[in-house]
Amino acid sequence: MTRIALLSTSDTDLLSARACGADYLWANPSKPGHTDLAAALGDCDLIVVRLLGSPKDLCSGFERFRATGKPMVVVGGEQIPDAALMEMSTVPIGVAAQAHVYLAQGGAENLAQLHGFLSDTVLLTGVGFEPPVEQPAWGVLPRPTLPEAGTRPRVGILFYRAQQSAGNTAYAEALADAIDAAGGVGEPIFAASLRDAPADLLEHLGTLDALITTVLAAGGTKPATASAGGDDEAWDVQALAALDIPILQGLCLTWSRAAWADSDEGMSPLDVATQVAVPEFDGRIITVPFSFKETDSDGLPHYVPDPERCRRVAEIAVNHARLRHIPPAQRRIALVLSAYPTKHSRIGNAVGLDTPVSLIRLLRAMREEGYDLGEPGEIPGTGELPEVEGEHPDTTAGNALIHALIAAGGQDPEWLTSEQLAGQRA
Repeated sequence: MTRIALLSTSDTDLLSARACGADYLWANPSKPGHTDLAAALGDCDLIVVRLLGSPKDLCSGFERFRATGKPMVVVGGEQIPDAALMEMSTVPIGVAAQAHVYLAQGGAENLAQLHGFLSDTVLLTGVGFEPPVEQPAWGVLPRPTLPEAGTRPRVGILFYRAQQSAGNTAYAEALADAIDAAGGVGEPIFAASLRDAPADLLEHLGTLDALITTVLAAGGTKPATASAGGDDEAWDVQALAALDIPILQGLCLTWSRAAWADSDEGMSPLDVATQVAVPEFDGRIITVPFSFKETDSDGLPHYVPDPERCRRVAEIAVNHARLRHIPPAQRRIALVLSAYPTKHSRIGNAVGLDTPVSLIRLLRAMREEGYDLGEPGEIPGTGELPEVEGEHPDTTAGNALIHALIAAGGQDPEWLTSEQLAGQRA
């Protein structure tokens, strides 16, 4: 019986390898525990390494693996083949390229056939194999029961196709159930990516009332390369904006729930970057964590939903979906400005930004879209104001609005009167 070692930084590869029933030894080379595999690797007939990175990211044990003389296949973790990594293989480049196709398509069946392909092609066992099965670019996860649609808003839950192929879908299904309970209809949708999304996927998403995504940001060349002062033209999410539906980010943390509960930070720096900071460039509405990465008895990680957190995300999404169908004139919108510390000069403070002017222009845009802002001038700064020499009219209006906010309830202790302070104590 041929035994193949699969060392992959993709959790879904490892889950699929276990599920396929073929004789694999699996491990994640980015985790400390893989260094204890030396003896077990010695019993393997062939080693496959799938790495999300470049040749310089190969661990120090890579040369030891090579020194065993066992056939080695090295491929990249992206959908597009990585020639630099494949050149690190000790098998013919064509074999490595075909192995990459099996892994890029993913799923238990493709992992089973990869085992047969490498056994036959490299080790000449003659067990037989089938070519890679191409996975659909996207699809809707079937659900056993659905609520009566009626006037319920439809909320999509977009998650990675790799998770669907590996059977790691409980978190998306739990969120769909929570959306049903919140008064909507949840629809789990798997897709390879939102970057270069196919037209039929975008058309389907446009039929929804709201969309929760668990995938990385769609804009930019790569989310990891997004930075201030970079190439602004590289960030293009016009296709998503054209859907004209609320798009929310559902947070699937790379921590366990216990680690999250014990942490003062709440999220790791990696999760903050990939699931909060960068998706905001897409215009996504950030929600809360609803699933956590737990490790099972075989040492393999998978997403586990938290029912209470699912409920919270579902309610946010369903409310946004319903709000979409309320005429702008009937919507009640609050614009909340920062005011910390409690100084008049800090109201709406944002480094490098002109909050008062932005506020005026936002109010003007809302009025043009049909929002009821009262009569012109009812909100300070939105009516006629005297011109100030050398000052843009929006600046004059913004200053008037901020001063009106201060007069209505400023909390700067240096400016509060004795009567106001007495009232606070009372």
